Amino acid sequence: MMKLNDILSGQFNAAEWEAKGYQLPQFDIQAVREKTAKEPTWVHFGGGNIFRAFPAAILNDALNTGKYDRGVIVAETFDFEVIDKAYTPYNNLSLLVSLQSDGNIEKKVIASITEALKADPQFDDWSRLVEIFRNPSLQMISFTITEKGYTYNEADLGASPVSPQGGTSGGPKFAMGKVCELLYERWQALATSPQGGALTVQSMDNCSHNGDKVRAGIMAYAERWVSDGLVPQAFLDYLKDETKVTFPWSMIDKITPRPHQKVKELLEADGFEDNNYIETEKHTFTAPFVNAEEVQYLVIEDHYTNGRPPLHLGGALYTTRETVDKVETMKVTTCLNPLHTAMSIYGCMLGYTLISAEMADEDLRPFIQKIGYMEAMPVVVDPGVLNPYEFIGAVINRRLPNPFMPDAPQRIAMDTSQKLPIRFGETIKKYVSRGLDMSNLVLIPLTLAGYTRYLKGIKDDGTPFEPSPDPMLSELQAIVAPLEIGKPNQDWSPLHQLYSREDVFGLDLYEAGLGQQIEGMVKELYAGPGAVRRTLHKYVLAR
Repeated sequence: MMKLNDILSGQFNAAEWEAKGYQLPQFDIQAVREKTAKEPTWVHFGGGNIFRAFPAAILNDALNTGKYDRGVIVAETFDFEVIDKAYTPYNNLSLLVSLQSDGNIEKKVIASITEALKADPQFDDWSRLVEIFRNPSLQMISFTITEKGYTYNEADLGASPVSPQGGTSGGPKFAMGKVCELLYERWQALATSPQGGALTVQSMDNCSHNGDKVRAGIMAYAERWVSDGLVPQAFLDYLKDETKVTFPWSMIDKITPRPHQKVKELLEADGFEDNNYIETEKHTFTAPFVNAEEVQYLVIEDHYTNGRPPLHLGGALYTTRETVDKVETMKVTTCLNPLHTAMSIYGCMLGYTLISAEMADEDLRPFIQKIGYMEAMPVVVDPGVLNPYEFIGAVINRRLPNPFMPDAPQRIAMDTSQKLPIRFGETIKKYVSRGLDMSNLVLIPLTLAGYTRYLKGIKDDGTPFEPSPDPMLSELQAIVAPLEIGKPNQDWSPLHQLYSREDVFGLDLYEAGLGQQIEGMVKELYAGPGAVRRTLHKYVLAR
């Protein structure tokens, strides 16, 4: 029988694990834990699946090289049950299962996490976090708390921070407020030290210019506390001093779905016992194992004030802010996100429920290939650290067809109205501003035409489907409501009302010279049952 805790105790048969394909830590786990406890360098906020599958895993790889000796301390600000159920019972060990596109899996024990703490003053763990933040050895704090985790409201901004004595009058409830409290503790302890409390605050969340988001959140609390006379101006000056505190940008890309039944069954067949599902009261889905796709990217702005853990030993790429922005732009506007949206719109209309299944479709696969390579690529700025052609190749050949990735077009189609301006509008704008040949755009206009057909909520076979949630869904459906499928001679004026909307598409598509072309495609898509498939096939084949 194989259990994670046996690895820490030493009461296990390493040969048995390795024979079954499990990669074991190549470092002294206990020595790393003891060293980290005394001289911590990295605290990460957000104990979810992406953290264990990516940042913690690449630190594990760095430790395996023998060139580093400190682990990472994880702090959970939102769902404290995750600590109780996914970390504590397994002594912070976990299993990373990499799901490969050929149907195989790679299994790696992750032992880089040395402590798991609940980041809230109601728990005893808070005093330990204060102790860590007051330690000069701390170099970096990082986050995978989702973009929503950086939000705050007026009521929380007005909450008094925890007193230096450890008591509390409630304190902020949002993550940025808690982190600001801990930074205040660090400033109090180290402001007059030679190092001055230098620290890097590093977002690793999948959102554009993520460093600015964490900075804005922390500054909002600090500025309010200064205004209310709760902390001195010198603390705010410390946060604004880039020789002391920095907020670098990063681009992260890796899919970590909830624990997969196929993975659970494969681990059970191995005799690996820690394969139970965990669902918390806040509906966090996790397990002692994390399953994730094999492809991953972490590109980080190299702007640190007190050193940093050597994550480059595990594959992270350190570069300039400008390059991070180019990589983000490449991913979001051309090489990944637009392909996702295009196939989700048509996948819903063609009755698909899995992205991987769509990749076997004789029309949908070349549809997104040609969007990426032929229509989007001409406006891509090569960031240098990642090759755009190789990036798209990984998306099309390894990521989207992955049978272990249970992603659905219905999920990706959520909030489509909010995504179109970035995922397609930016590419069209670049064609216009650079004077490129607009006749090269065929399948991107077809995607935008397909959106009007999608809004009707009727599949290609004539049966209804429920369009995915979207803040503008009702408004946009009302615009296309007069249009009827299978009625060639009708009033098509609602199309002009829709495709001239800059808030939906990022620009007026008629002014860009694409409006009439898109209208013609819409009419073909509305011809009747089977028209979606016929139209898609026609334009993909012709392209």
